[in-house]
Amino acid sequence: MKDRANTKYVKDADGSGAYGFEGAGELAGRVAVVTGGSRGIGAAVALRLASLGADVVITYVRGEDAAHDVVRKIGATGRRGLAVRADSADADGAVAAVERAVAEFGRLDVLVNNAGVGRLGPIGGLTTDDVDEVLAVNVRGVFLASRAAAGVMGRGASIVTIGSCMAQRVPGAGGTLYAMSKAALSGLNRALARELGERGITANLVLPGPVDTGMNPADGPMAAGQAAMTALGRFGAPDEVASVVGFLAGPGGSYMTGAEVAVDGGHAA
Repeated sequence: MKDRANTKYVKDADGSGAYGFEGAGELAGRVAVVTGGSRGIGAAVALRLASLGADVVITYVRGEDAAHDVVRKIGATGRRGLAVRADSADADGAVAAVERAVAEFGRLDVLVNNAGVGRLGPIGGLTTDDVDEVLAVNVRGVFLASRAAAGVMGRGASIVTIGSCMAQRVPGAGGTLYAMSKAALSGLNRALARELGERGITANLVLPGPVDTGMNPADGPMAAGQAAMTALGRFGAPDEVASVVGFLAGPGGSYMTGAEVAVDGGHAA
């Protein structure tokens, strides 16, 4: 397998002036882990990485049928998939998929920290248990999974973390805990980029805006207000986030690290 930073970059033979990467499947021969990959953005990311040639391990906590459905879809692309029941709120669960990926497939090249939870509401109504849960999944779990991945990754590997547009702009009340947890990922991402850069491993942060998922449907009771906060006036689709993750994990993102990429329809504009 080629190092993605050294993949040959060639001009399109049709004379259009477009450029691309030589060979089919930009992630061919690579192994990826996507936490929280059974639904929503995580499922879309898992399928995008598989379509680019990667074998993909996903984690899930609930919804075993949905997780195995994603694995079946990964298999339909010709790649190998594996679903691992692992809770990112648990210290051992946060690294379980990394360990299984190496045990089953012999390597790890891409980690997508996607699993997350949200607890919204007035600060006075948020309990200590709420704080512990959100920070355990959204911050500690990301740190532990990234640490485990960094220990087994080689040159050309990548860590992509899914943050939130609320790390850049909090448009209303009720977001103290969630915004704090997602803002913490900015510091972690920059530090990972510095620490892992000399090993040729990139670390980038994707900041989605309102995205149409089961947890936040585009026809839900709060959807109109969220859409109005974007410059495009609409929700995004999970595939629109997944396409950016695929780019960052592939050869096109080989010179990007420590970056924060907003996929938010202009929420922060």
